[in-house]
Amino acid sequence: MSEGQRAYEAKRAAKAGVSLEKWLSMKAQERDALASKAAQAAAAPKKPGFFARLLEKAQKPI
Repeated sequence: MSEGQRAYEAKRAAKAGVSLEKWLSMKAQERDALASKAAQAAAAPKKPGFFARLLEKAQKPI
């Protein structure tokens, strides 16, 4: 992390009332939680789109 980034994060940590180390660990936890949530969303099967449902209905026998 560059000096400018570190100073910016230090200001944000001070504004939140926590130490810089705690602030950085909180950001890392949030980033990990967001990544795991995105992975779970990607793993969930998607509902077929409008045209896919229409084609499926059209191919079913009457």
